[in-house]
Amino acid sequence: MKTSAGILLFKREKENIFYFLVHPGGPFWKNKDIGAWSVPKGEVSEGESLINRALIEFNEETGKKVDGEFIELKPIKQKGGKTVFAWALEGDLEMSGFQSNTIFIEYPPKSGKTIEIPEVDRWEWFVSEDAKSKINPAQTEFIVELEELLKST
Repeated sequence: MKTSAGILLFKREKENIFYFLVHPGGPFWKNKDIGAWSVPKGEVSEGESLINRALIEFNEETGKKVDGEFIELKPIKQKGGKTVFAWALEGDLEMSGFQSNTIFIEYPPKSGKTIEIPEVDRWEWFVSEDAKSKINPAQTEFIVELEELLKST
């Protein structure tokens, strides 16, 4: 089964926690919003370091590098069976200059035609409640776990 690794970037402002999420690019995701967003993440090759893949994917999908004290979260399993590992990181990003790598997909499906799309087409900070509705439903667990950890510190 497929495995992905990603970074859940968060920041605290007054009483609120904000989460940095990405929206997948391409025609399939174009008009999808609720449940469509994700932590920046990508597939891990066999034997590859999970945290290294998470950092590479963050950079590929945003054009930005992050570093700091990573908080390992429990892996989750998405509806399609993919296991996602994630690390939370407190930090902020300059919201200009984002750039995503591109990928090639078959579109329309089963047409034999290939198009190039950005892997990510939007980047945004969401307050906790909004993030929980925007993010892939299985990934909500990352936010819930992190908020429990933050309460206990």
